[in-house]
Amino acid sequence: MDKLLSRMLRFISSGINHQQDTLPRENPGFDLVLRSEDRKIFETFCQFIWFQGDPLPLILDVQDEIYTEQGITLDALRQLEAIGLVQLNSSGFIKRGFGKHTRLFYCGKPTKIGFLHDADNSLDLGHALLTDQGKELALTIHASRNQRFYEYVINRWFQEGLLLSSIQLNKDWKTAPGHNACSLTKSE
Repeated sequence: MDKLLSRMLRFISSGINHQQDTLPRENPGFDLVLRSEDRKIFETFCQFIWFQGDPLPLILDVQDEIYTEQGITLDALRQLEAIGLVQLNSSGFIKRGFGKHTRLFYCGKPTKIGFLHDADNSLDLGHALLTDQGKELALTIHASRNQRFYEYVINRWFQEGLLLSSIQLNKDWKTAPGHNACSLTKSE
């Protein structure tokens, strides 16, 4: 019954006079109808997704220009939430239970993260998570790579004291004096 009600609400909110894109999926129970503008917002949103098994959007500061310059504003995120693709939380989401090391992937390339403790580590995921439908749809989108966003996330993690190893940076890594972490310095 909830699924039927959810589909009816999506149909009503999609509007009769709006151009629509139907996204067929291999899963026959998955039919999502999006207005063109919603699809564009979601496709743009997907450039901010990392992977660790599941897709993990990293919207760390909703008001940061790294997102807003791409059109991912609080209003855009609320629109994605209204159509059932994301879940928002102003306090943010945290993934817990990491060991000493983990890998997350951005655009298919790994970044190794070393935590300060041997167990029970956590990672700030930001203010948006994908719903099950959002995860399914995100897997069909070929997102464009955003190097500036990648370096933004790496810098945030570095500021949190995480140890990072990546092949994706166009920078030199040097050990910071008095620290067990790496700092970023411009290549010359």
